[in-house]
Amino acid sequence: MKTMNLKDLLHHATTQLRDLSPLDQPDFRLEQAVYRKDEKVWEIVISYLVENNNKISSPFSPLTQQPPYQRVFKKVIMDENGQVAEFLMYDMAG
Repeated sequence: MKTMNLKDLLHHATTQLRDLSPLDQPDFRLEQAVYRKDEKVWEIVISYLVENNNKISSPFSPLTQQPPYQRVFKKVIMDENGQVAEFLMYDMAG
């Protein structure tokens, strides 16, 4: 069994997910990591920046500051070799 530390997990995830964001610096972050011994996989949550396409259009829009980027969160199931086995939506509500 190959053991991975948090830095390894982040490196493997960002290498495989880099193309998901058109930004040069998507600011990948490892938010959560759980090793499931019974399945021999890592369940991790990764966040990264994407362009904010959900800008609100209203008469007050010029008065509010809308960020150009938004952070998205994804759940990734990674095998012991650092390969992404599953890529899932992540619900922050629980």
